[in-house]
Amino acid sequence: QVQLVESGGGLVQAGGSLRLSCAATESIADFDMGWYRQAPGQARELLARATRDGATNYAGSVKGRFTISRDNVKRSVYLQMDNIQPDDAATYYCNSLKLTWNWGRGTRVTVSS
Repeated sequence: QVQLVESGGGLVQAGGSLRLSCAATESIADFDMGWYRQAPGQARELLARATRDGATNYAGSVKGRFTISRDNVKRSVYLQMDNIQPDDAATYYCNSLKLTWNWGRGTRVTVSS
């Protein structure tokens, strides 16, 4: 069972940037990967996708501000977050698009306005 470890969250001012990382314990090369987030009292939502062949896709709420990337050699997926807004405050997770593995603990992003 692959384990996922997210990191890079923290407190950021509105308009600022963060870079989130997700490290897997085994290869992710054969999987389409995604970044998800969950705010308190809300359902978890898919924000960004990075497919096996390098294609990317974003939810409308983050398009143009967030960038997903992956490094299969490092078994990692990244989320560059720019122009962060108060509505981006949430706990962020990665997983395959088929939710193949158990969720990690996530990394929390807090936004000060």
